[in-house]
Amino acid sequence: MFSSRFLLASLFVLSFQQSALCQRQDTAQSVDSRTQQPPHVIGLLDPSLSSVEHWDKLSIQGSDLHPNPPIPGQTDIFPEFKRDLLRVQWRDGDPIDLYIVRPAGISRPPVILYLYGYPGEAVRFLDPNFCKTVTKNGFAAVGFSSMLTGQRYHDVPMKQWFVSDLEHALVGTTHDVQMVLNYLEERGDFDSAHAGVFGEGSGGTIALLAASVDPRIKAVDVLNPWGDWPSWLAASRIVPDRERPDYLAPAFLKSIALLDPVHVLPRLSRTPLRLQQTTWDSRSTPAISKDLMAAALPSTARLVRYTDVTEYTEKAGSNGRMLDWIEGILSDTRPR
Repeated sequence: MFSSRFLLASLFVLSFQQSALCQRQDTAQSVDSRTQQPPHVIGLLDPSLSSVEHWDKLSIQGSDLHPNPPIPGQTDIFPEFKRDLLRVQWRDGDPIDLYIVRPAGISRPPVILYLYGYPGEAVRFLDPNFCKTVTKNGFAAVGFSSMLTGQRYHDVPMKQWFVSDLEHALVGTTHDVQMVLNYLEERGDFDSAHAGVFGEGSGGTIALLAASVDPRIKAVDVLNPWGDWPSWLAASRIVPDRERPDYLAPAFLKSIALLDPVHVLPRLSRTPLRLQQTTWDSRSTPAISKDLMAAALPSTARLVRYTDVTEYTEKAGSNGRMLDWIEGILSDTRPR
């Protein structure tokens, strides 16, 4: 586990190398806009500001998080899209690499946030083909990694990780979603009031939590979210067997009870919601957890189950068809 986490912690450095490689894959105009600030300045909040964050609440209302001015990383301009890598920060010691990809020639495009589950992260935004797919119908795509994942795994003991600090990781990243929407709203060049969120795995869980507290999120599409914590922690292969008893202890389960999609899903009856499940693969999310989350869906939600890889590929996994549902919902909810 030490080696895998060391690699994750190193990925931000590698991402800039990968970005240079991606520029050579397609014809693109690149603009290097990195600041000349000393390295020790990057990652520190303005000491004159005092941020307050309430970790017992999913909403940032009542918190007072002070964002630093974004630090530009790199801009890549392709014929079909423009991709920006920024570093944003509103929490001491926790800078976030934020990828913003917008379609060419579209003024104030609607936004879809992409949240990929642990241990996945946002470096897939460095793939030009991925960027073409997520922007081809006029939508902007925004992505960042969850807390304690990838470049955000730092300054903690090596035995501490996403699941061992599940409450902190889920609540903090739910706050981050709201702060990213605030940032996009302040920029004024995106329609962040009609945003959608796509989430996979733990990212799907965070998408559901964020939608329960932020009315700007007009559509939620999740694939195999983690949830029903007692059954998930008992059977998911994400959890090492030697650590499992710690997470099934009553105190740990109590700390995350209010963050369980089984309890959150019924409250999302007014938000267009699709739950997608791959029934043949239960390694990350056990079958019993999937069944209990499906049973908790409000009557207004849509449930889609794929029975095998072939069906998933045909209906969702090729040519960006996965995005048809959420893009259709957002198009319908935007004012004409």
